[in-house]
Amino acid sequence: MNFRAACQLVLLLTVHSVWSATVTNIAVPSPAMKKAIPVMVILPNAYNSNGIRLPVLYLLHGYSDNNQTWASRTSIKELADQYDIIVVCPDGGYSSWYIDSPVDPAWHSETFMAKELVAYVDGHYQTLPKRESRAIAGQSMGGHGAMFLSIRHPDIFNVVVCLSGGVDLRPFPDKWDIAKRLGSFKDYPDRWAANSVITLATALPPGELAISIDCGMDDFFITVNRNLHRLLLTRQVPHDYTERPGGHNWEYWSNAIKYQMRFISDHLTR
Repeated sequence: MNFRAACQLVLLLTVHSVWSATVTNIAVPSPAMKKAIPVMVILPNAYNSNGIRLPVLYLLHGYSDNNQTWASRTSIKELADQYDIIVVCPDGGYSSWYIDSPVDPAWHSETFMAKELVAYVDGHYQTLPKRESRAIAGQSMGGHGAMFLSIRHPDIFNVVVCLSGGVDLRPFPDKWDIAKRLGSFKDYPDRWAANSVITLATALPPGELAISIDCGMDDFFITVNRNLHRLLLTRQVPHDYTERPGGHNWEYWSNAIKYQMRFISDHLTR
């Protein structure tokens, strides 16, 4: 390698190291859950620039994943840099469905996510601590969680993106440990309805949230997502809706998040 080529390589490596997000792993105490919850925080390069305050995306994982999965399976770190957004990835447990379980008091995920976690992040990082500067997104179980939490806490979140979300729990009575969180569907049908996004959306005021729904045509959740889309159209609730070829997998989500980060950025107040 000649001198000029060596200098170019050093410059390239230097630029790469400067323009890269910082990933930290923390444990956030949860009085509701009676334990500390693992959380990954991605701080874009712009975070340390003159004490600037940035908007936050809370990014939820799916069933059987954890708080590290988004960073290991997608380009979310680069996207955080590209859009100057703090990304917070909490551990939602193997099968929390991001609800406060009426069956097991050890699973108070809704309280942790919407109250304790947001308060902690605003108290420890240079955020813009207002709903207009907070987004929430997720895939699969996390897509349900993002929609569920945003509808129930519009004072906390302003933007929501649902990727391949299980937005109606009722068609899946024996799947993904939902019954462990809610009790059996046969015994508690009203409880399952009350914790399904499609039921909550019947009372969603038009324009309260910036909403984007994205699901693959070959996904086993495509029917419930289409049903939610039709409901929002009927109620004249503005939202983006995307279907493209693909299934329920990280190949689809790693591509979709690139488009949805633009949607999120466009609807956040800075």
